[in-house]
Amino acid sequence: MGDVTAFFIGDVALDDYYTAERWPGLADKADIRENKSYVGGMIANAASVHAGLGGRTEFISLLNHSDLSRRLCDELNRLGVATTHMLYNADTANSHNMIFLVGGEHVVLIGETGNAPMPLPASTLEALRKPGYLYTTISRSKRLRGDGLAGAALLADLRAHGRKLVFDLDVDGFVPTDVEYLRGADIVIMNEIGFGLAFGTTELAAINDWMREHEVRIVIRTLAAAGAEAYEGTGVIRVAGYDVPVVDVTGAGDTFGGALVFAIDHSPDLASALEFAVAAASQAVTIEGPQGGVATVETIEKFRSDHSAARRA
Repeated sequence: MGDVTAFFIGDVALDDYYTAERWPGLADKADIRENKSYVGGMIANAASVHAGLGGRTEFISLLNHSDLSRRLCDELNRLGVATTHMLYNADTANSHNMIFLVGGEHVVLIGETGNAPMPLPASTLEALRKPGYLYTTISRSKRLRGDGLAGAALLADLRAHGRKLVFDLDVDGFVPTDVEYLRGADIVIMNEIGFGLAFGTTELAAINDWMREHEVRIVIRTLAAAGAEAYEGTGVIRVAGYDVPVVDVTGAGDTFGGALVFAIDHSPDLASALEFAVAAASQAVTIEGPQGGVATVETIEKFRSDHSAARRA
């Protein structure tokens, strides 16, 4: 599937960066320093990583017709991400986030842009009804409309046409009412927090039972600097992380997801794809900015070679 288009449906935003010595509590104060602004957004970051590695990439979000929206699309296009099927609604708020770097971690304040439906025109639906990956979130899936279908029913239609679904659930995980959207997914990705909220356990039999019941092929738990693990229906594949200087963890999970979608079609097996995605995410945290993970395959392979001694046990 390496020659087909992967669609990414989700958020894109201007990320304003600040640095603070500490994060204040309620009724507290703290000094901050303004840094740079970057084009970011969780799904847009993943799309940019996928395109940087050489994947054919389309991104869809719901924007307004402002100068900021044009800036966001222009930057995505510069990175090789097509925005041919972008959706527009004049009532949509500007996409703007604030990111604070504090003590090797980050705090992200996300500007609310609303939950308006995202009606897909016939041309977009035709493009999505072809083999390839669709990388998205549950919250965005709930907003999709097209050809008289909505939400989970629309996703089922796309699956029936050969579109493989990849869900990035990040810290949110899922609740029982979300499961209908995940049914038949190719890959479900969560970090440790999201995984814990969703499953409450790492017991292999319980995860395998859930995967079989809901026809999910792969469940992945990312482990930050410790690497990642993939549940693939019978066992668990574990990949160690890298001990590297951390500059900015923003976008590391997005980098992992975008790199994994690319690598899973260019690697001999799931373990190799997981290794590549972990390396890409580890390289990303050494660079400031949400798109620090945008790199070529050669850059990631050089990182793996140069940092082989920094692998965690």
